[in-house]
Amino acid sequence: MRFDGKFGLVTGAGSGIGRATAIGFGQRGGGIAVVDLNGANAEKVAGEIKQAGGKAVAIGADVTRAADIDMMFSRTLDTFGRLDFVHNNAFGFPAALRTGSAAAPVADATDEVWNHTLEVGLTAVFRSTRRALAIMRSQRNGVIVNTASISGLRADYGIAAYNAAKAAVINLTRVTAIENARYGIRCNCICPGAIETPLLVGSATPQMIDRFKEAIPLGRLGKPEEMANVVLFLASELASFVTGAAFVADGGQTAKTGSPSFLPE
Repeated sequence: MRFDGKFGLVTGAGSGIGRATAIGFGQRGGGIAVVDLNGANAEKVAGEIKQAGGKAVAIGADVTRAADIDMMFSRTLDTFGRLDFVHNNAFGFPAALRTGSAAAPVADATDEVWNHTLEVGLTAVFRSTRRALAIMRSQRNGVIVNTASISGLRADYGIAAYNAAKAAVINLTRVTAIENARYGIRCNCICPGAIETPLLVGSATPQMIDRFKEAIPLGRLGKPEEMANVVLFLASELASFVTGAAFVADGGQTAKTGSPSFLPE
């Protein structure tokens, strides 16, 4: 997987899956716009890429603001002159949900959590995709990869907004793929399971982490680099006939029916 002469943009690139994707793209010859709400984190990751001989620009942006989305694409074009790859990866829980106090069944869910989760988890992906398409259609090529989740394929207790947002991202990916194939644009999404990112580790208790591991046949959390490898494959020419796909990478978690084992003890 090489990206020489290619230029991309990754949101939520200051940590976790986004950071691993940005660094991996830069290591393989591509130039990358490192976008994050935390500008200092974006600068740090861009610095790592540059120090290793890659090309990167750091952009502090809030993807819930339409003006910031326009700005991050404009700066990317000003820096690199073209756009070949976008990874819509940014996500953040509202402060109340990060502490667990806002996790609630649908009957008790608040508008605050619902609206914030869909704004950052779905509307931002839509706006970023729309802006990317305007550029990529004129180029007659490009790749978009969205970060969805196995929570968009199955239901979880207490986080209905997250489930709804990620399910919508999967179908937005499919619609984008079929509408833009004739322009040489591919769009896919990844559906990670439990990944050892600051977002998950910072919002889950040790007991929850243990339960995640018990639910995963491989017996561990995934690593951000393992998700980035899937993203980069989808961004590369190795996946030239792949579009509209939702790639599950969850250590086997969703391969199970949930029924008890039929094997003898």
